[in-house]
Amino acid sequence: MLIKDSTPSSVLIVCLGNICRSPTAEEIFRQQAAIAGLDIKIDSAGTGDWNIGNTPDKRSQRHAKSHGYNISKLVARQVNADDFRNFDLILAMDTQNLADLQRIKDSITDSDQSLAALALFSEEDPTYGGDDVPDPYQGDEDDFEEVIKRIESSAQAWIESWKTN
Repeated sequence: MLIKDSTPSSVLIVCLGNICRSPTAEEIFRQQAAIAGLDIKIDSAGTGDWNIGNTPDKRSQRHAKSHGYNISKLVARQVNADDFRNFDLILAMDTQNLADLQRIKDSITDSDQSLAALALFSEEDPTYGGDDVPDPYQGDEDDFEEVIKRIESSAQAWIESWKTN
């Protein structure tokens, strides 16, 4: 399936720890898809394993909530080989996550089914196309606000690209 040719039935959004960018993007994408009338299963995960079982970063929760997104019930998990079998599209928050995902995908040799397409989260966005969504974890309040702005823009760009096909 070419990711730009039709709406995927499932999307996984991946960052490093699954406590800042990807859970925020999961909820923003879920709300925007619902508003657009798209029935898409949306989840998030991290490439790293140190936050498994944790809720999103409190700063991410606070900033998301101030924009109408409740991410407090989400729980961090690590991406695994089954995700490549169970999702149509996996969106990486930055080029390092994308490279890590490609390595995992390339290591899956036991699957005779098609595996998820990979892309940068910002790939379809005319404003941020090809840019990394910066990790706000070491940053300040403005960095968390910038992440929400970029995620809203890029999620909407993906949805618009699917609605036009």
